Amino acid sequence: MSEETAVLTDTEMEAIRLRWRKATAGPWKSYVEGRNHTSGSSFIMTGREDIYLTGATMDDQDFIASAYQDIPKLLAEIERLKWRLSGA
Repeated sequence: MSEETAVLTDTEMEAIRLRWRKATAGPWKSYVEGRNHTSGSSFIMTGREDIYLTGATMDDQDFIASAYQDIPKLLAEIERLKWRLSGA
């Protein structure tokens, strides 16, 4: 990855934050058949409706479910680090 593509601009961060805000409210939790329950399908439980994925691995599903909780934390850490680097 080049240095240019590694830079996350404020505009990109705001677009990520907006996508997160528009998503179904969380927390999201991954339930995998055989790991978390013994019958039915694997799904992601959200604050409203369950999400069922086709073709996703257990790790894919865990990643997607965790992203809802991870994204605001990552954005806050990026903002904190940018602030520290700016010398403010």
